[in-house]
Amino acid sequence: MADVDVETKQGKFQQSVKAGSHTLTGDEPTEVGGDDAGPTPHDFLLTALGTCTSMTVRMYAERKGWKVDQVHVHLTLEKPEGGGTVIRRTVTLRGDLDDEKRARLLEIAAKCPVHKTLTGKLDLPVVGAPA
Repeated sequence: MADVDVETKQGKFQQSVKAGSHTLTGDEPTEVGGDDAGPTPHDFLLTALGTCTSMTVRMYAERKGWKVDQVHVHLTLEKPEGGGTVIRRTVTLRGDLDDEKRARLLEIAAKCPVHKTLTGKLDLPVVGAPA
């Protein structure tokens, strides 16, 4: 289970984010009225997917004893005119890997827990709490 607290901070859009022992700031860029004091909500979403992808690939490679020096994940989020959302992930693997191992690691990338959360059954209720 994950547990995060988010509350308003200074500025028009700034948010204080507490995740475990970590405190982060979320914001919007200046061109939409924010102060650009931190990543946007979509940046945080891509960060979650990217870090989970990299960690999952690395963990699988270590378990198999495969030499992976670095996993780099580049992500983009697009909102096409027809509606919906497209997230593109490009995974670059550096290490002593043949084509078969690289292909397997890319399959594993699509099985990270955040990927499964985003593509699986998702329930997103909003519940009010007393002030």
